[in-house]
Amino acid sequence: MSETTISTTEQPETGITPGGTSGAFRDVLSKDHARRGKPPVHFADMTEDERVETAKKLGLPKFRVKQLANHYYGHFDVNAAEFTDFPASKREEAAAAFFPELITEVTRQVADEGTTIKTLWKLFDGSLIESVLMRYPTRTTLCISSQVGCGMGCPFCATGQLGLTRNMSTGEILEQVRVAAMMMRDGEVAGGPGRLSNIVFMGMGEPMGNYRSVLSAVRQISAMPPEGFGISARNITVSTVGVVPGIKKLTAEGIPVRLAVSLHAPSDELRDELVPMNKRFNTTQVLDAAHDYWLASKRRVSIEYALMRGINDQAEHARLLARRLNHYGDNWAHVNPIPLNPIEGSKWTASKPEDEARFLEILHAAGITATLRDTRGQDIDGACGQLAAKER
Repeated sequence: MSETTISTTEQPETGITPGGTSGAFRDVLSKDHARRGKPPVHFADMTEDERVETAKKLGLPKFRVKQLANHYYGHFDVNAAEFTDFPASKREEAAAAFFPELITEVTRQVADEGTTIKTLWKLFDGSLIESVLMRYPTRTTLCISSQVGCGMGCPFCATGQLGLTRNMSTGEILEQVRVAAMMMRDGEVAGGPGRLSNIVFMGMGEPMGNYRSVLSAVRQISAMPPEGFGISARNITVSTVGVVPGIKKLTAEGIPVRLAVSLHAPSDELRDELVPMNKRFNTTQVLDAAHDYWLASKRRVSIEYALMRGINDQAEHARLLARRLNHYGDNWAHVNPIPLNPIEGSKWTASKPEDEARFLEILHAAGITATLRDTRGQDIDGACGQLAAKER
């Protein structure tokens, strides 16, 4: 299925997921939801024909569009005033038409001896979002946001408490990537110059609630310059709390991204409390769709599981999780138990280390591949579930 075949009725502009306005699950909307507006159209939002048409209106020939693409995707550059290969008389007009400023840095917080950087961004309408850049010995990963806030309402997640304000445009999503790639190239992250290698859609928002923009961003992140940033699709992870129609659409795309499912509970009774979307798409529907993704892509699905003390971290939960995953009879899933990153004023707290260890032991004994997630950026509220886009 191509991006152009997805109708507007299937993908509402608000980001409300199917069944999200009535019935068993309703998206949680922020008080600012009603004032949503559309961000300025950016080069990354345009089709090739739209780029050529915009250039034509500026009196520029078609080949100038490829030059702009080379600057944007190949050099991470939007400062048209310095495009020496571009007509000086047209640089200012081209910058305004193709590269409006979509995200503006508000604050930058650094942790882990300079290898983790959390950036707070302000969007055109004053909305705030966050991204987190993490450098490891063998890779550099950027965690990006796809919505302003989140409508999924998971009670243990700071972003989920914000409610959904609006979807982000493809340009707003890609600008997070461009800036991070430039930071790595220019040596702004501890460890010297390097390359951005991995992208995870695990920041603010439910990516499947903004499917069209996320898919367009994935295509442009993974295409080679001058069509995209040249980051392998195999190094891109798209996460979801279990929006089954979105998982099915992604399966049909045939793009080898990794799918991550935020499960957090092995039974419907418990997951109904932790992940409200479970009332719309239950654990069986979610796991069936995720397993279908594995069958189609042969890419192992990541099962994200935030461990919460006395809630979902006991031996009985681990055994049930193992049974649910092994039900499918193949080594299709990789479980990421995540030590919960507590949010201010929350009753949810992290598991005891001995319970974490026991949980992993049970999964391993059942033949489940499982790795305890690294909690990078915890001291700057940049770890999983902590992004709340607050000015400090």
